[in-house]
Amino acid sequence: MSSSICWQCFSKTLPQPFRHGSIKPRLSIYLPTLAFSTTTSFQLPLPPKKSSGVKVTPRKGIKSLVIKKGKKQLENRARRPAPGERKALRKRIVLSNVNALEVQGMQNIDVENMYDRRMECQVLHLPGPIVDQLRAVEAFKTTQSWGLFQSPGTLMRRETVDMGKLIADMSEEGGSRKTVRRVLVGEKGSGKSMMLLQAMTMAFLKGWTVINLPEAQDITIGHTPYQPLPSSSPPSYIQPAYLTNLLRNLPTANPHLETLQFSQPTSSELPIPIPPNISLSRLASLGASDPEIAYPIFNLLITDLLSPGRPPVFLGLDGLAHAMQPGTGYTAPNLKPIHPHELMILEWYFKFLSGQQRLPNGGIVMAATSQSNAPKVPSLDLALSELEGSIVTRAGQSVAKKEKNPFVRYDERVLNTLKTGGGVQVQRLQGLSKEEARGLMEYWAKSGMVRERVSEGFVGEKWAISGGGVVGELERAVVRMRV
Repeated sequence: MSSSICWQCFSKTLPQPFRHGSIKPRLSIYLPTLAFSTTTSFQLPLPPKKSSGVKVTPRKGIKSLVIKKGKKQLENRARRPAPGERKALRKRIVLSNVNALEVQGMQNIDVENMYDRRMECQVLHLPGPIVDQLRAVEAFKTTQSWGLFQSPGTLMRRETVDMGKLIADMSEEGGSRKTVRRVLVGEKGSGKSMMLLQAMTMAFLKGWTVINLPEAQDITIGHTPYQPLPSSSPPSYIQPAYLTNLLRNLPTANPHLETLQFSQPTSSELPIPIPPNISLSRLASLGASDPEIAYPIFNLLITDLLSPGRPPVFLGLDGLAHAMQPGTGYTAPNLKPIHPHELMILEWYFKFLSGQQRLPNGGIVMAATSQSNAPKVPSLDLALSELEGSIVTRAGQSVAKKEKNPFVRYDERVLNTLKTGGGVQVQRLQGLSKEEARGLMEYWAKSGMVRERVSEGFVGEKWAISGGGVVGELERAVVRMRV
């Protein structure tokens, strides 16, 4: 049964807010509402994904990445290198090769033929005791090809014979007791380090005391412990570990120290008592036993070696540019870099090189520059150029003198060490002559390192390729290069 009241009439009886379609907005106030969101609830995790049960295998020819979880990574069980093992391997020197041919009729270098002009352009063998002494002073370099031949040998070039004559004259009774100060310069591979080795070899043959600083970079790079020297003005710094190693190798390099007794008066300020009638070899070993006493023992040993009646002394240094740069890897208390000349061992060496202190019994102070591993030092280049201004090369060409650059700050310590008129000689090593190059190639051929016949044409070709007989380039062109 339908109602007799229509909806329009019923709406008129309602209050004013409910008229004209406003019922729905007003009713929504009292109805509950639910928040709509597409994010997952944090309280309820996602339901587990149902597997279809069908294993999907990759198609043929397509690789798939399979990551296995839950397995531990394999541990690296390789033995780590011990402290100093990598450095020892990097500096390892091999002086013989059993696979190389033995050169028949090869003479040993001795006190008689080291200055004989007839030995020029020949390769002489280094005796075993001399090789041990050269090892002790670290005269051999890793860049030299000692391991290609059965035994070590050296070429007697013209400069080598001149050096042998100088050492022989200074070793004679009543000979000149002068101090020769010399700096070896030349292009890369010209044989500067080899000339330093040859000079030390001849000094060993004559019974000299040889003290060598094998690489100046090892002193200035900042890898050695150092400490300030008490009561030193200007400030100076000592390196106990380096002095300990130097004193340890000194008796092996100079066996004659065993026959020389310590003759200097001892002081009560020494950290340990010095036994009476102790040999110089035992004194050096005593200083090498403890880094704390290395510096005072080194001073005592040098004082005794420079006393009257002792053998001449040879002082060597390689890598001169590292000892002449403005700073080192060490820092002073004021956080400024320490100058190389403030390190005690270099300061002691440069006193003899500059002429501030002489060798009373005669001797040679020799330093060699390096072109393969050397920083740029304008002060050193200027000082060497001024000393070399009047030098004429083997080819008869005069070396150009460098002018002082007004925009460059020069180091006065370097200029004073190598000042003009101070007695420092500059010897520039040029390339080998064709006769010297032929003698060296014949030695290589006898050792089995050259397959071609050593003829005039072959020698001239390799001599020209090597830039006029530069030893390093000649070895690269003849021995190491294979077509």
